Amino acid sequence: MKLHRFTLSVVLFCVAIAAGRGASASPQSQQTALPPIDGTASPVPPAVVSRDAAGRVTIRAVRIDRPLKVDGRLDEEFYQQIPAIGGFIQQVPREGEPATERTDVWVLFDSKNLYVAARCYDSHPERMVLGEMRRDGTGVTQSENFAVVIDTFHDLRNGFWFQTNPSGAIRDQTIIDEAQNQDWNTIVDVDSALFEGGWTTEFAIPFKSLRYSGSGPQTWGINLRRNVRWKNEVSSVSLIPAAYGLSGLSRLSTAATLVGLETPADSMNLELKPYVLSSVTTDRTAAVPIDNDFTGNAGFDFKYGLTRSLIADLTVNTDFAQVEEDVQQVNLTRFNLFFPEKREFFLEGAGLFSFGAPSIGFSPPTTREVPVLFFSRQIGLSRGQSVPVVAGARLTGKAGAFSIGALNVQTGDKPSAGAVPTNFSVLRLKRDLLRRSNIGMILTRRTPNIGKDGSNLVAGVDTNLQFYQYVTINAYYAKTKTPSLIGDDASYRGRFDYGADRYGLALEHLLVGSRFNPQVGFIRRSDFRRNYALLRVSPRPRSRVIRKLTWQASLDRITDADRTVVQNREAKASFGVELHNSDQWNTDYIRYYEYLPRDFTVVRGVVAPKGGYSYQDVKTSYVLGQQRQVSGTLALSLGTLYGGTKTEASYSGRIRVTTRLVMEPSVTLNWVDLPYGTFTTRLITSRFIVTPTPRLLVSSLIQFNAADHSLTSSIRLRWEYSPRSELFAVYTDGRNQSPAGVPQLLSRALAVKVTRLLRF
Repeated sequence: MKLHRFTLSVVLFCVAIAAGRGASASPQSQQTALPPIDGTASPVPPAVVSRDAAGRVTIRAVRIDRPLKVDGRLDEEFYQQIPAIGGFIQQVPREGEPATERTDVWVLFDSKNLYVAARCYDSHPERMVLGEMRRDGTGVTQSENFAVVIDTFHDLRNGFWFQTNPSGAIRDQTIIDEAQNQDWNTIVDVDSALFEGGWTTEFAIPFKSLRYSGSGPQTWGINLRRNVRWKNEVSSVSLIPAAYGLSGLSRLSTAATLVGLETPADSMNLELKPYVLSSVTTDRTAAVPIDNDFTGNAGFDFKYGLTRSLIADLTVNTDFAQVEEDVQQVNLTRFNLFFPEKREFFLEGAGLFSFGAPSIGFSPPTTREVPVLFFSRQIGLSRGQSVPVVAGARLTGKAGAFSIGALNVQTGDKPSAGAVPTNFSVLRLKRDLLRRSNIGMILTRRTPNIGKDGSNLVAGVDTNLQFYQYVTINAYYAKTKTPSLIGDDASYRGRFDYGADRYGLALEHLLVGSRFNPQVGFIRRSDFRRNYALLRVSPRPRSRVIRKLTWQASLDRITDADRTVVQNREAKASFGVELHNSDQWNTDYIRYYEYLPRDFTVVRGVVAPKGGYSYQDVKTSYVLGQQRQVSGTLALSLGTLYGGTKTEASYSGRIRVTTRLVMEPSVTLNWVDLPYGTFTTRLITSRFIVTPTPRLLVSSLIQFNAADHSLTSSIRLRWEYSPRSELFAVYTDGRNQSPAGVPQLLSRALAVKVTRLLRF
């Protein structure tokens, strides 16, 4: 089947769904057509919360006549006049039982903002873990914290997450199809304060920072969660099953219903964010070395709300000088490593462009074999170098039951990176089905301006079906078209997950053809067929020490697409213990087979010959609970590799000196003894983070890789001098050890960038 016919059928299929399910209805009619999800009666004033016999919750938002002063102190008269929302229910350690620490919450609003305030009582305030101030940092979750999620479309799938701790740190993210995008940022005002019996906090969330169907009376979803870190207790106003874990707050199907809220009349929803940049660069590794080369640049990002739920973005002369460098990894396999996206323009709405949704509940790391059809790091990066992004446009949001994502980016040329001017296009559509399911399609195209011979087109359809509370079925089918590649250019996958708290089961079949080539995506390998099965048993004993035990077994078999050659085979047994103090101990035993289709250079000077190899490996790790001053993971692995032996020891963790100073050291050591050579790898990284205020950050990253004798370092200042307006100063330095043992300068750069957000 020709790809253009397949693409046409995909489009016609989506159009048929729209026609059959009333796609012509307006966003507002789609919103009002949804009945209250929990079915409970609205609280009768002055009550602000009601619960039915099944435990389903409805919360009433209360209008106030003047803005709140967000200082975290909760000293306004509103808090005496308006009843508090309470009755939090444990997620862990005792699912369904009342929380042991009292939490009072208020949900208020005026003509511009939604306010959420909480008074978190604590029976032992001296034990509270206050946490660091870094925005979006892990320290927010590793301390006492309070979070709110809002399902503004009341569709049980998408929403916004806001979180803070006693230090007033800010963590905001979006939820797309119940999966988190932690790198999304918006304007939100948060402050916290301590009192004799605990801590208090206030959020002011501008309506302009949210997306929703329209103005006027609203029915939204909402959930409120508190984590008492020192006793490792998690509770929420609407019950979240323990099986969902700490990410369970994003399972919006468990949320309460929010009524009584009225959003303001539609107004101009426009943001303009210009920037100016100057930099000085030295690069002695370039084809034409440069020394202290001074450059300046300017550009802007533009955002316009076509509706309250559909947003258009434009970027011109985009620059990513403020982006933190990647953390290095040790790679002893023949496959490419996957590095996450960190650039702001590509982060917003990133979850909408995901294709072939991963399983929810417990996703084993073997899902790394699944192709990623759209991977934004293919845009503006080549051979480890940045490529100019001339301009880009994006459209994201919801229109009725449809989620829409469209992206078009034009990049320039950079001969040293082998990059020519190229256009990248992506179209993503998803249609809500049933209560929590969806069906969708994706189209991607990469077109170098040198001619059509280098073009690449990808088309696919996928579905994510969720039944009952713990059953998930994912499936996709995709094809690629590359003029220079003719043959098996298809890929498909089917996966079944049952992810209850006590028992788990996963079954998967995946095929990637020999000519499947998503050039705007990421694949580790092609021409393979994979069958995978996993079984888990994880009881929660009635113990004062042990919270959960986990036994898990999995089988993974990968052959070529024709099933003639076994490429990999893995049998794995795991045992884990989770303690009430949040420490964890895990042990894995793995028997593994790998076929090398050609000679493989493990490290420089050590080559493993073509052929089949059988391994076995024992790995044990201990996780120190996040509430500790020193936390992290200690791991030791003993096993075989390519006919020899391998021992690996590592530590990756966090040292909290004060709420304003944190260190994150990491050490990975490998001792490898093969018939073809013996070597040791040492990778040492350390990050230092200073946060004088929640909106001012100074961080430093130092990385030493003994394998290539490289030492890289950077220091980065980020000051949010006004909401979403920032000053960046970034210094990077790369060195290599000379034969004489003296570090030689390879590259150095200093960049200063200022952005200013103008919101209308």
